[in-house]
This record gives sequence, structure tokens and C-alpha cells, in this order.
Amino acid sequence: MSERFTRLNARFPHKRVFITGAGSGLGLELAKQLAGDGWTLGLFDRNLERLTSVEAAFAEAGVKVVAYPGDVTQPDELTVAVNSFAATHDGLDVMINNAGVAGAGSMMEVSLEDWRWIIDINLMGVVHGSRAAIPHLQRNGRGLLINVASAAAFASAPGMISYNATKAAVVSISETLVNELRPIGTQVSVAMPTFFRSSLLETLRGPEHSRVLANEAMQRSEYPVEQAARDLLTESADGRTYIVLPKSARMMWRLKRWMPLRFLDQVRSLTQRRSSVE
Repeated sequence: MSERFTRLNARFPHKRVFITGAGSGLGLELAKQLAGDGWTLGLFDRNLERLTSVEAAFAEAGVKVVAYPGDVTQPDELTVAVNSFAATHDGLDVMINNAGVAGAGSMMEVSLEDWRWIIDINLMGVVHGSRAAIPHLQRNGRGLLINVASAAAFASAPGMISYNATKAAVVSISETLVNELRPIGTQVSVAMPTFFRSSLLETLRGPEHSRVLANEAMQRSEYPVEQAARDLLTESADGRTYIVLPKSARMMWRLKRWMPLRFLDQVRSLTQRRSSVE
């Protein structure tokens, strides 16, 4: 078998990974690509029907896989699943906090109920997943924790306030964990991809005009989910803390850090032009 992720495999020869939101989209693609290199998969998703189908397909292909139906907003469910996987496979090497949902709308358009909903999943889901995984990574004396945020975390485009805020929080949590976990030998990476075609918008809550704009932005993307997963795994294996995807988006990231007000002006102008055209 030809391995695609030789550096990652060399770092973690036992090849044990746990992925949240693994029933579709980026989570499923990450699982597929690691399965191709012989990794043992722990898959967590709230959609039981989809998760069962994914588990059956992997098992039929000879992949070592255990599926755990559950909700990342329920810390006990996620902790029990991670503990079970680690106990069954004598440890855990890589934890990927991938589960997330989409939200759109301005400050006054997003209801408080929708704020609580997206915070519970996008932010607290990462908190719960990290708290579940860190004891096992600590026991190993090494490990890799990958948190999936979004380029929305730094782009701060208008009309996506709740999504932007939760993904920015994921970046901040990841930055803090870099130093908290360094003494135990655990690497922390945070992925910040731009739009790519996935099932993310199935969950989107927000006004209809925001839904239309988000869908059109996703359809315009020429960055396939397969490439996003491959790039994420390759760059995390290289030890990167900040993984901005695709590479062409890194200039946006640098501009935001070097000239934040100019960056915000450009984002506002671009958003206004797209809104006027569409």
C-alpha cells in the first residue's frame, strides 16, 4: 500500500484517530484519507443513519473503525466515546474536533436562540472534544490535536456574525492550548479553510438572503473537499499551528495581521460588490 501521509504515519505508528462530525463533509473525507493509510478510526456524529452507513462502508472495505453516535454539545456522550475508543485501542494519537454548523445574519437578525445553538456546537463542541482527548494524549507523552475553525475567524465578513465569532473563538482556544499542551509533547493545530463544497450549509440558520449568498459562495469554490483534507493532514504533520487553506488564502491572513483596518475595508467592499451583483 502506498502511503500518502508518510510523515504523519512515522510520528504515530499506532495510527489511532478520533474525528467528530465524521458522517459527512470534511470529517468524512479526513476519515477516508487516513483509512487509506491504514489508520484505525473512531467516528463520532449525531446523524445516526449517516454514521451507520459510513461505518458499514468502511468495515466492508476492511478498515478498522468504530462509530459512536452522539452530540458534541453533550460532554458526557463525547467523553464516553473517546474513553471507549482509547481503551479499546490502547491509546489515542490524533483528535480532530471537526463538528460544526453554519450560521448567517447580522447582529440584529440572529436570534438569541440561534446564538446559543451555534456556540454550543462550534465552540463548546471543541471544548468538550479537547477535554475528552487531552488526558489520553497526555498519557501518551505526545499527540496531535486538530481544531477545525474557518477563514471566517479572521475575515469577519458582514452577515456572518455568529459563525465568525465562534470560529474566532476556536482559533483563540487553539492558540492557548499550544502553550498549555507543549510541556506534555502534544501539538495543536487550527485549520482555517475558506469555502469548499461540503454539506455544511445543510445546517445553516439565518435569513433567506444570507442562505442564498452563502450557497453561491460555496458553489463558486474551486477548492475540493478532498484537497482540503489532504492539505490539512499534510500541514499538521509538518507541525504547523495555523493552517490557512488553500495556500492562496494565506495572503489574506497576512494582510489581516499586518494591516487589519485595510483588510476590513477590503472585505466590506468585496461583500458590497457581490451583494449588488447578486
